[in-house]
Amino acid sequence: MLDVVLDVVLRFAVILVIFLVLPLIVGQTEHKVMAHMQSRLGPMYAGGFHGWAQLIADGVKFMQKEDIIPAAADRRIFMLAPGVALVPYLVVLIALPVDDGFVGVDLELGLFFVLAVMGIGVLGAIMAGWASANKYSVLGGMRAAAQLVSYELPLVLAASSVAMAAGTLSLPGIVEAWQWWWLPWQAIGGVVFFMAGLAELRRPPFDMPIAESEIIMGPMTEYTGMRFALFMLAEYAGIVVLSFLTTVLFLGGWHGPLLPGWLWTLVKVFLLAFVVIWLRVSYPRLREDQLQKLAWAGLVPLALVQLALTGVVKVLT
Repeated sequence: MLDVVLDVVLRFAVILVIFLVLPLIVGQTEHKVMAHMQSRLGPMYAGGFHGWAQLIADGVKFMQKEDIIPAAADRRIFMLAPGVALVPYLVVLIALPVDDGFVGVDLELGLFFVLAVMGIGVLGAIMAGWASANKYSVLGGMRAAAQLVSYELPLVLAASSVAMAAGTLSLPGIVEAWQWWWLPWQAIGGVVFFMAGLAELRRPPFDMPIAESEIIMGPMTEYTGMRFALFMLAEYAGIVVLSFLTTVLFLGGWHGPLLPGWLWTLVKVFLLAFVVIWLRVSYPRLREDQLQKLAWAGLVPLALVQLALTGVVKVLT
């Protein structure tokens, strides 16, 4: 009994460390990658070598800022929103396998669990927008809600094609069933899933809910101090979770030659995180109508094509 308890505690401790460390690494990588792509230095002083401690310095800065709540705001919802935006990503990590046999909890319906919990994170932005009593925040919250409705469908359809191919909803089971030839077979679904995930995270070029030139910071306009920092942490945690999930579903998870399985998983995760940053630097923000057209006229039909293709291959084999 004691061995079981220690095993559970150790697994959750590792998951917590991953949750706290990987988003900071991705955030620091974004600072430096964007700087090099835009021919500038980026952070150089905090911590010494290439400003490695910049995000830690930012955290200290946020801790020292005053926590302000607007007089007209719904105080309870306003204070809960950052936690609602952040905590789902910690919960999702519990079900994501890092290596063969190394997963917090192997759920039989792990894929449905992960997709359902990821959708909850978007509610944090909607709650923040409604509770702030600010017209720009409300507009940002409504845009976030529209993106959730539009992009949840292609996200689920693309993930369903992988579950159909593997014959299981267990995430470790999907990785175990994965074969190298799934890369071209499930390529359309992988692209659709990744793009829909970016839209749900409201990452550029899908960041209309936080369009600074139009609605300041959208749902986060009225937030200061650590509450604002929690929204930022939720964004980077979301990048880590999306990269992990794409790796598990479409890139074979821990499968790979020579290197240990957990290292292959992390390599793939950071490559996808690099792609997220690259897209931010490379493409301008879409208009709201372009966003909706991409979802309903582009990604949904592609996801249905992938689902039909998977069904045909399964019947023939």
